[in-house]
Order: sequence, then structure tokens, then C-alpha cells
Amino acid sequence: MSARPAAPKGARTAGHKAEGIPVSVKEAGGPEIVFDAVDLSLGHTDILRQVNFRVAAGGVHALVGPNGGGKSSLFKALLGQMPHRGQISLNWPGELPGTVGYVPQALVFDAGLPMTVLDFMGAMCQRRPVFLGLSPRWKAPVEQALQQVGMLEKSGRRMGALSGGERQRVLLAQALIPSPDLILLDEPMSALDEAGVDTFERLLAHWRATRVTVLWIEHDLDAVTRLADHVTGLSRHVLFDGPAASTLTPDRVLALFSSRARRDEKEVA
Repeated sequence: MSARPAAPKGARTAGHKAEGIPVSVKEAGGPEIVFDAVDLSLGHTDILRQVNFRVAAGGVHALVGPNGGGKSSLFKALLGQMPHRGQISLNWPGELPGTVGYVPQALVFDAGLPMTVLDFMGAMCQRRPVFLGLSPRWKAPVEQALQQVGMLEKSGRRMGALSGGERQRVLLAQALIPSPDLILLDEPMSALDEAGVDTFERLLAHWRATRVTVLWIEHDLDAVTRLADHVTGLSRHVLFDGPAASTLTPDRVLALFSSRARRDEKEVA
């Protein structure tokens, strides 16, 4: 199963085991996120250098860039999983921090395990052992989340018997419990089929309408142009930042990916 992230300080994390009724999205919406001069290194290698940008509260903000450009590392820094220099601030609109949902790029698990979709969902949201079944208090929220992603009818199937796109939908569902105020998406469209893409787009529209803050790593630049409010081009440092519809020009995209290629050549030399 996928590793669960550490939440930003003071925040709840959607999908974590917890007691009680799922928390709904607050009327005030999600937080603003500020990355201020963020540096991150592994050994002697600089992963991120002087990263500065803002994610607007309640907006859909996409991160684009080449593989190895530091996008997932920035997520890990935000989630408290990687040490960094500089400041990452979450400015919540209310007096208390909200709930953080996280969808990893892929689900890593033993496909031979006799674990159904409901078992997986239960393991993500309750302390009760999976072999005892889903707690009655979580039954309605779990079924609602699976219904939102079109997986309720397959809730009794083994996780190992699902297609890659179906497993990705289940990952989206687990991030909906409790309802998130901030959601982090690491290439959520990578394994989705056409029906799954439609489901994802409906979720994005729902999050935008309810003022959930979305930070979204994506390689499909056409989808980013069409669906995101704002985009940041990241290849170890920020190369561009602006409204998605007008910022992703061919020249900027070429510079984003060619700069990575030139840097790799220098490192090999």
C-alpha cells in the first residue's frame, strides 16, 4: 500500500486512520501556500534552488516540468517528509488548520493480498482492524467517496484484480475522506482511462466550487492549460509562473524541458 504522508504542521490528513465522523469542507475553503526561497539537497546534489511562488487559496494550481526536476520532492517538503531550507507557509482562512488530502502517483502493494476495495478504504480511515470489516460510522462516507469516483459497484473486488486506472480511482476516493480543504495530486491522470479522466475533471470542478486549494503535478500540458487556474514551471528552480491559459507558450515549454537536458549533459560530463 502507498506510504501515508506526514501532514503539514497542525493539519489533519485525509485518508489517515482516525476516529469520529469525517470532517466536511469548511465554508472558508483551503489555504494559501507560500514557498519562500526553498532549497532542498540530497547529499551533494541540489534538488531545489531558491523556489519562490504562491498557490492561491481555493485555486487549482499545476506544477509542470521534466522528470527529476524536483516536483515530487517539493511535495515531500510540504508534507514534512524531506528537510529543506527556506520557508513553506500554509495560511489557513480560519482559526484552525484544515484537512490535507494526498493522492500519490501510484499504489504500491502486494497484488496477491486478499484485500478488497472496501478493505483498503477501511484501512485508510479507521483504527478498527480490516478483518473486522468497515465500521458502521464510516460506511456512508466510504460509499459516497467510491460513488464519486465510479467505483462503488466494484467495492467488493480485490485490489489486485483492478486495472491501473481503477486503482487510481480508489486512490482518489481515499483522499476524499475526510473531505479535504487542501489536496495534493501527484500525476493523478497518469493511469486513468477516458471514464476516469471524466471523473477526475468532475472532482476538480467540485473542489474549485467548494474553494478547496489544489496543488497538482501533471505532465499533460493540454489538460493543465484547460483545467488549471495557475501553472508553475519547475526544473530545480522556477522558470515561469502565471495563469495557465496564457503562460504555457511553446517557447516556455521548450525552455523548461531543454534546460533539464542541458543540465543532465553537464552532470554526466
